Amino acid sequence: MSDFNSAKISSRSELRELVCSQLEILLGQNNLEGAKSLLIPVQPVDIAEAIEELPESMQAIAFRLLGKGEAIQVYEYLDSTVQQSLIEKFKRQEVLDIVDKMSPDDRARLFDELPAKVVSRLLPHLSTQEREATNLLLGYKEHTAGRIMTPEYIALKETFTVSQTLERIRNLANASEIVYYLYVTDFSRRLIGIVSLRDLVISYPDTKLSNIIVKDVVYCDTDTDREAVARLIQRYDLLALPVVDREQRLVGVVTVDDVIDILEEETTEDIYALGGLQSDGDNYFQTNLLLVVRKRIVWLLVLLLTNTVTGSIIQSQEDVLEKMAILAAFMPLLTGTGGNVGAQSSTVVIRGLNTDEITNLGPIKVIFREGLAGIVLGILLGILATIWTYFLFNGILSVALSVGISLVIISTLASISGSALPFLFQSFGLDPALMSAPFITTVVDVLGVLIYFKIARIILGL
Repeated sequence: MSDFNSAKISSRSELRELVCSQLEILLGQNNLEGAKSLLIPVQPVDIAEAIEELPESMQAIAFRLLGKGEAIQVYEYLDSTVQQSLIEKFKRQEVLDIVDKMSPDDRARLFDELPAKVVSRLLPHLSTQEREATNLLLGYKEHTAGRIMTPEYIALKETFTVSQTLERIRNLANASEIVYYLYVTDFSRRLIGIVSLRDLVISYPDTKLSNIIVKDVVYCDTDTDREAVARLIQRYDLLALPVVDREQRLVGVVTVDDVIDILEEETTEDIYALGGLQSDGDNYFQTNLLLVVRKRIVWLLVLLLTNTVTGSIIQSQEDVLEKMAILAAFMPLLTGTGGNVGAQSSTVVIRGLNTDEITNLGPIKVIFREGLAGIVLGILLGILATIWTYFLFNGILSVALSVGISLVIISTLASISGSALPFLFQSFGLDPALMSAPFITTVVDVLGVLIYFKIARIILGL
């Protein structure tokens, strides 16, 4: 322990690595007191990461070293697979004590990951208040504001004075997840305004809330998609966003820490989709190997079948290749370049759709802009390819022109299709990221080969 205490920690990542390695060593030596002392000054999120890095046989032992209050905080930060593993290892009462004290939104997220049988056993044993809060959240659709909000907030009436409000905050602070925003509702629980803690502190004690509330409140509905919730919080620089039902009654609050998790999950899903992978929200690197294969095989089979079309096209052009075999040498160059150009266009458009950066431009302007970019890129690349081909292959001008002109057309087509197809998918109500780079690359390969041989026939007079 003296080595640990005297170590110079230059970054948070080094601290985590040191805790992970020291914790495993101490548990391996059965030095439980040393391991417990090691974790005392460590933040809950770092403890959670250290436990996740341990061998599965040690995870439950390390978790049991934590005090009850700290254990609840650490449990909320653990990966869902580790949470499930600990539930299976603990006695029922130990599990109930932890789950019952979790925040409702974290508990709902845990129950989404657990098998239905486990949830049905845990739910009846929660306290009445926590069971109602959990059932409320689980009753909303997945990936909506209602599913990720917390019902633990402080609601006030506009007739309250500042002194009455501060007293109410003191009484409810432990039962509320946030106290920096205070929501003002009418007697039907309809949201009518918001008061910041700062405004309360600088106001006179007998000032009524009606004189200091802000009535222009940014809020969302329970059915609002979680990505839209994240964009609202990002756009207005909020720490929390109130959630109302269809009758405009305040039912919960989405906090910024939940939004960060959402953005990470959505970005991960989009990256997987761009790579032609299926994503179900699980940690890819902790997934069973057979499931990994299943996630990746679908698009690969589609691309395999599509590429056979390319082979058929090449086979149908045997007469051209027999007379000018050198044409075959440039097919990888043309299809590869076209695929890369298309992938670039689809990537920037999909990113723009996800961040709403291109909403005001509209599909036509975006596609036109990408088409112009494709033309310019094609001309530049086509000129270079023509010159390079002419001098490299003994001055055969017809072949050089075939390559250059094909490259211009293929680059233009790839830019247009790469930018247009995500909009098409979105119009059908599908995720634009499904129009992934591998798919566009394969489509451009097929069309590129057709264009190349068609131009070659014209120029060579075949």
